[in-house]
Amino acid sequence: MSKRKVTRGATGAVVTVLALGALQGASAAGDDGESTESPASPAAPSKVCVGTQPEGRLPSWGPKGSYPDDTPLYRVLAYIDKTTKAKAKGNGNGNGNGNGNGNAYRDSFTGWSVDDANRAANVYRIPGKDADQLDADLCGAAEKGVTIRLYDTDVTEGELKKLHGRISGDMGRWKGTFMIWTVGRTSHSVNVGVSDPEKAEPILREAYGEEAMRHVTIERSEQPTILLPGK
Repeated sequence: MSKRKVTRGATGAVVTVLALGALQGASAAGDDGESTESPASPAAPSKVCVGTQPEGRLPSWGPKGSYPDDTPLYRVLAYIDKTTKAKAKGNGNGNGNGNGNGNAYRDSFTGWSVDDANRAANVYRIPGKDADQLDADLCGAAEKGVTIRLYDTDVTEGELKKLHGRISGDMGRWKGTFMIWTVGRTSHSVNVGVSDPEKAEPILREAYGEEAMRHVTIERSEQPTILLPGK
């Protein structure tokens, strides 16, 4: 039995938390998560742009008027989400980078988050030709008054998903030494909530390696509350 909570993380992005169930050895697994900023979080954006396009130019996430946050900021976020998930253009069954049928920015895009208070979108990507193209696209499309902050990283969204999946699969592996209670994925890192960070850190570092752990935050976490059907 597991609990799946939808919330707004430290960055403001809508995310979900994976919680390990405590009843009868139950466990949970899934995709996304919430976190505070990780040690690998870029300290400052490498580029910042402010949108100049007319308000209402971009479509919302859903039918007009159906989405509660149908504002310039959230229309820009919808565009970011759509653009970074779009299939790459290319030669028939390939893509523009000639690497099969993947996403156009799969080799450079890391993630995005939202800063509601400052009407800003944070975009994380690996610097390079693809990132330059993405930057120009997003900045050129942004509606007036919306800020886009562009951060440099060295990890892709796909790599974070794989790391998140590995750790999620090990949530009960070290029972008796420490427990992994939550595993979450932010816009640029993986957050792991454990019962004893001091015991967990060296063991997780040995299990997953130094390179992977640069993108992991370990925090103390209590055993989550289990929501039972009908309660």
